[in-house]
Parts: sequence; structure tokens; C-alpha cells
Amino acid sequence: MKRQSLRIASVEAPIIPAIAAMVRENPGTISLGQGVVNYGPPSEAIAALPGLMADSQLNKYQSVMGYQGLIEALQQKLVTENNVHCGQDAMVMVTAGSNMAFLNCAMAVADPGDEFILPKPFYFNQEMAIRMIGCVPVPVEVNADWSLNVEALAAAITPRTRAIVTVSPNNPTGAVYSQASLTAVNQLCANHGIYHFSDEAYEYFTYEGVKHFSPASLPGAHKHTLSFYSLSKNYGMASWRVGYVVFPADLFDAMNKVQDTNLICAPVPSQLLAIAALKLGRAWVEPKVQALATVRQDVFAALDTLGDLVQFPRTQGAFYVLLKLPGLPQQTEALAFNQAMAKNHKVVSIPGFAFGLLNSNEANYQRLSYGALEPASVAEGVTRFVAAVKDWYRKV
Repeated sequence: MKRQSLRIASVEAPIIPAIAAMVRENPGTISLGQGVVNYGPPSEAIAALPGLMADSQLNKYQSVMGYQGLIEALQQKLVTENNVHCGQDAMVMVTAGSNMAFLNCAMAVADPGDEFILPKPFYFNQEMAIRMIGCVPVPVEVNADWSLNVEALAAAITPRTRAIVTVSPNNPTGAVYSQASLTAVNQLCANHGIYHFSDEAYEYFTYEGVKHFSPASLPGAHKHTLSFYSLSKNYGMASWRVGYVVFPADLFDAMNKVQDTNLICAPVPSQLLAIAALKLGRAWVEPKVQALATVRQDVFAALDTLGDLVQFPRTQGAFYVLLKLPGLPQQTEALAFNQAMAKNHKVVSIPGFAFGLLNSNEANYQRLSYGALEPASVAEGVTRFVAAVKDWYRKV
């Protein structure tokens, strides 16, 4: 008797639980793996929540699309900050996190065997979602500085392509894609009658004056662009699970069916907290991004002490560094380097194979997150990481 879905069996197990297990097995280990921020939601927003939940009617099912007050707040934010307008042509839906929004949309637009183009390295949960619905992820190489290679993306389009996915600012590289490259991708999608899935979860996390750009702000882009946003990073609401997506209005029936089946509606307390957080707005987040900018520079300086052992573009977004170390010896187990770091130096990071960088014998890629911990812990973690790298490559 078949015991599990072949589709699900084809999906690689998520890497975060494996890294978390290393932390548990090695007490005192510092994790530079988790992609979250080191702060929680605004305290005043949390304090307001009991009063906001006083209406007993809120204990009943609410709108599939989202609580009306939150929808209105998001529409205003999208206009003000992203130059994205919702109305007859484009709609906004609130989901239980941006990952759910992505899965909803993939199910709404694609059939088994259809293809989604993913610039590589890719965000692993998106690749997993594509496989789970019986579709095909098509990884496409980017440039050496992690910027988009639009020509390579164009060459990857086939009659089965349903969408090109971009994540900017990027997870795992921290790259902020230029307005020119995102415009070119968006036009490419329009020309080929496919969708542009634009993941913008890290929209506030940019440095050195670099600006985030939303492709859906382009003239006519609402017809084929789906834009994904999250409150998990910006407002420290990772466990509250609030994301949202702007999608073409002609997809409403499909999106409504998927959301109503999977979720009915996003949790109401979380939606109300989101309203309270949005009232404080980007001004509340900005000092936290500025603090991360300082941590970022310190991380770069510490990694520079590895000299020729390491290569990493100084990307200007999110809170990640994806660095390249010399390849691992043949027959080395996939997680051997990470396990050695945890055991001998009490630090962990995320290996590159999780993001589609599979040839570890050629290059050992590792993603460090400097967002999840207080600055002193990040500094100690990176110091341990540097020591672990020197120790490993001295032995091999």
C-alpha cells in the first residue's frame, strides 16, 4: 500500500528544523540561520489588542479576503509606499503569512506539470511549494554579484512556463534588484503572457541609500503581476502569521476558492494587531533597520578576516550574507561542515544546497543571518564562524 503522496515525497525536507536540531544537540550554540528579526511587534499595538477584540462578532468567521479595516490600511500603505493601486483591476488578500500567499497564488494559476522560473539561489519554501502542487521549478543562474540575469531568464521560458519569481530584497543573498532589471522581467512576463511573482517581504530592509522597487507600480503591470508582502519581518510578527498579496482581479474566483478551502480567513487577532502596527508605520521600523545597518558592516568586517578563504558580494538588502568558501572534499556528507561547526565551535549557519547551490565539492556556500540576534550575539556568532572556517580548512 502506498503510504504517502509521491509529490510530497519529492520535496526536500526543510532545512531550518535540521539546523535547529543541531542547536539543541549542542547547548550554547549560536544560530546564524533563522531568517527573523530580533524584535517583536510594537508594544503599544499588543497592548491595544484586548480592546480591539471586545466585539463578540469577531469570534465568528470573517471575510475570506481579509478584515475590512486591515484591507483598507493595506491599500493605503500600498499607494503611499509602493505606488501600487488596488481597485477594479487589482485586489489585496490577507493570508496567514507570505508563504501561504505564494502557495495560494501558485495553486490559483498553475496546473501539474507547469513551470515556475526561479533565479538561483532561490528561497527554499517557494521551490517546495511549487513541487508540492505537482509543478516544476526551473532554476536559472544569476550574475556573480547576485543580480538578475534577464537574458538567462528569457531563455528559460517554455510553453509550460506560468511565472517568473523574483525576491527583492533577496533571500538568501541580500541582493536588491535594480528597477531596470525588475522592469525588464516584468515586461518579459507581459510579452510572453505569463505572471510575474514579486516577493517583497524584505521591502524595508535596504542600506546605503538603495531603494526598493515594486514592479506592480509599472503602467499596465497589474494585469500580470502578483506582489507578496509580509508583516513578519517589518513589524517582528513572524509567529502572528500575517502576509498579503496583490493580484489581478480576474484571478478572484480562483484565489477565493483556494483561500476559503485552506484557511477561510487569516486569524482575526493577528489582523487587528497588524492594523495597530500599520498605524505606527514605517517610521517605527526605520530605527531598527538603521541598527541592522551597523551590524551589517561589522559582519562584513569580521568575514573579511578570512581573506582568500571567502568571497561574498556586499549586497544591500535584507539581513543575509551568502558567502562562498572552498569546495568540500569528495564524498563529504552534505551537512558535515555544519555539524562540525556546531559541535566544535557552537555556531550554525544555513548550507547553500538548501537554496539550490548543490555542488558543494566545487564551492561550499553558507548563508548567515544577522537579523535574528542582538548585536553582541551576532558579533560572537560571526567570531565563532570565522574560527570554525579556519579550523575546517586547516584540517582539509
